[in-house]
Amino acid sequence: MFSHVTVGSHDFARAVAFYDPVLATIGLKRVHSYAEHGWAGWMMADAPTVEGGPTFWVGRPANGQPPTPGNGCMAAFRAPTRKAVDDFHATALALGATDEGKPGIRMHYHPNYYGAYLRDLDGNKLCVVCHKSPEEGA
Repeated sequence: MFSHVTVGSHDFARAVAFYDPVLATIGLKRVHSYAEHGWAGWMMADAPTVEGGPTFWVGRPANGQPPTPGNGCMAAFRAPTRKAVDDFHATALALGATDEGKPGIRMHYHPNYYGAYLRDLDGNKLCVVCHKSPEEGA
């Protein structure tokens, strides 16, 4: 459905050092890196080409203004397993993210919604979620 999702960052090197290991926990790899422009993009590791699917981008805002997280804005990542949710959350926290909701079931969404929430180093809100049952998402 989406071509890409973008969040702002004022420090390219710090953002890449954060997102490379965090996104690897759910099978994403960096396929675009434009340090001279302050932009990087990640896709599923098994994407057929660098244009082969949705991309998560981090970069400096094009208007030259400082990046600011939006109120009510969030990038949500689908995890293949519940363990991947746990790993994403733990890796992000170890790299300086702020906890916004520990991994667990969110029954108010649906019985198999196993998710976690955090804010990256620039304050962008992130979610990681596995929608599978305990048996499927092990």
